[in-house]
Amino acid sequence: MFSACRQPKKYHDAITVAAVNNKGALADILSFQQGLNASFRDPEISPLPDRFRMRFDGLEFFEPDTSFRVWARLERTPDALPFQMQTSTDEQAAERVYGILSFNLKGIPYRLEVYQSPDLVLEAGYEDYLFLPFSDLTNGKGTYEGGRYIDLRIPTGDSILLDFNKAYNPYCAYNPKYSCPLVPEINRMEVEIPAGVRAFKK
Repeated sequence: MFSACRQPKKYHDAITVAAVNNKGALADILSFQQGLNASFRDPEISPLPDRFRMRFDGLEFFEPDTSFRVWARLERTPDALPFQMQTSTDEQAAERVYGILSFNLKGIPYRLEVYQSPDLVLEAGYEDYLFLPFSDLTNGKGTYEGGRYIDLRIPTGDSILLDFNKAYNPYCAYNPKYSCPLVPEINRMEVEIPAGVRAFKK
């Protein structure tokens, strides 16, 4: 039986005021890193096999870089129907395109799909959870070859903060027992994003 590739709920925190200004950006990023490391040390929720967790000293992160924090315009797609997203195993993950995120990064415009799980939305605490899988040109060269994820919350308006410093690896990067959604072709970015979690060295 494969486990779902979902991170602990506490990494789905809503964007706070501290997260949207550069003065509080560094503290916000470092808090995310500390929290992620704490979850990897916790035997109840860590994706690491015991042989790795017992000697776990912390994940490797890129240095925080606020140039990889960008505002995106959210175009909702309320008529989108659920579909089966391919995963790292023979299983499939039910997802729905919640909307399109439009933004500029390093002078290049991008449009990425952001997803909502019809099943997860029924769970307490996940009603407004959004899932952004993406890949970039660092994959296989410093970051996990299969791409990374960012957790988001549905905003009240049509703007949402994307902080690539909070990009993390799917759990299947650490343990093959997990079944993790693959990055759709439309979310493949032709740019290097040296921010967030680096590739895991076993």
